Amino acid sequence: MRKIFLFLAVIYNSVLLGQTIVTTYPLDIKNPKESDQILNFENTVTHEVIAFITSQENFTILKYNSALFLTDQFTGQVEYKNRSLMGYSFSEDGNPTLYWYSEISKDIIIVKYYFETKTSKALKFEYAVSSEFIVTSFQKDNTFNLLTQHKSAPALILYVFKNGIVEEKILDFTSFKFQDRKTQPKSFNQILKDYPIEKMEPGEYNPLSKVVGKTKLYLLSNRLILTLDHSLKKTQLFDINLSNLQIKEQNFLQPVSKKVSKSSNSYYHENKLFQVNTNAYELLLDVKKLDSETVMKSITVSKNDTIRFKNSPLLIQRDNFKPTELKNTAKFLQQLSSSDIGVSVFKSKKNLFITIGGQQLIDQGFDGFYPITMTKSIFFETIWNKALEFTTEEQQPLALDKIYLFMDSHKEVSLENIMKFKDHFILGYFDTKTKQYTMRKFTDGYD
Repeated sequence: MRKIFLFLAVIYNSVLLGQTIVTTYPLDIKNPKESDQILNFENTVTHEVIAFITSQENFTILKYNSALFLTDQFTGQVEYKNRSLMGYSFSEDGNPTLYWYSEISKDIIIVKYYFETKTSKALKFEYAVSSEFIVTSFQKDNTFNLLTQHKSAPALILYVFKNGIVEEKILDFTSFKFQDRKTQPKSFNQILKDYPIEKMEPGEYNPLSKVVGKTKLYLLSNRLILTLDHSLKKTQLFDINLSNLQIKEQNFLQPVSKKVSKSSNSYYHENKLFQVNTNAYELLLDVKKLDSETVMKSITVSKNDTIRFKNSPLLIQRDNFKPTELKNTAKFLQQLSSSDIGVSVFKSKKNLFITIGGQQLIDQGFDGFYPITMTKSIFFETIWNKALEFTTEEQQPLALDKIYLFMDSHKEVSLENIMKFKDHFILGYFDTKTKQYTMRKFTDGYD
């Protein structure tokens, strides 16, 4: 499903797309269907890139070297119908393994593809469907990771797949205490039921629609960071060591407002926790160091103040329509205080791009038997240097902004897949006009 492009793409009257066609490959796909898929992924050891294209009856696998020149390929018949590609991993021999998930049978077919012989081998993986359900999946260091939640015990189960072996890691939260917004005891499973885990994409801009979530999962090299922000008063943070499975808990008090808080949230970024708290009278933002819990930066803005550190207007946007500007801080805080708020931090080569804002879901009535809802976003951008000092730089479009704008304006783009590669992004897709698989490179900034 095509994503709505980021708001930056519609703020600027003219955005140079800054894209370059890297490679093309002819494909015989008559009419792309929803079940067809393209998956681009990188071997983080060799920096080779694989494009896996599946359509109706056949699949095509293309192997590119680190300069994105085609070095090998093979095709075959799709044997696993009614399944979707869930992820990938690489074996030590450099061959890729793909994970085919069935929503019906709730199992995964693991298929390793051998370029040398143009063959494949398959295994089936079944998790305990009666006692677990899938939370999310992700790739890390050439492994495929499946995270499930136990239905009754306070535990998450991480399955790590590599070289045809699966390792089970149980993340046990039995020893920790949890409370609801009214400080009444509540179980770990109840918290996650009310506030499901939202996985943050490492090294990418995570939009408001994701960061307003109250439970976030951050992927580090050999750790997971899990933050809970269901309480207005604090952020409950769990640092999970994946080597020894030890879990360390930290509690970070939210910045205290003179008025009753309406909404609060946090965002983890490079050993720092950004905490935001708001009501109709004030906006507060604290940056705290994770290891010492000391406050590195503290900002308070009242409704009568001008937000002097913003690098964009105060904006309100309904669905994917063009944003409009709010006249003053009071109107911004009034809108923000009735929203689910969040903060997002993205690092470029020299700066931090920070979005502060919120989202509301507004009921628009019914279309027959189906409810119609509209998303309203309220936000502004601020750009800091890496010493956490404000800058006056103009916000420039990110590579992802350009990609979503490109897809929105080019209806020939089908089966699209976005991959982070080196210091840029690659959009891989089937071009319905030229009948080719195409890779385009997008970079941050104006060109």
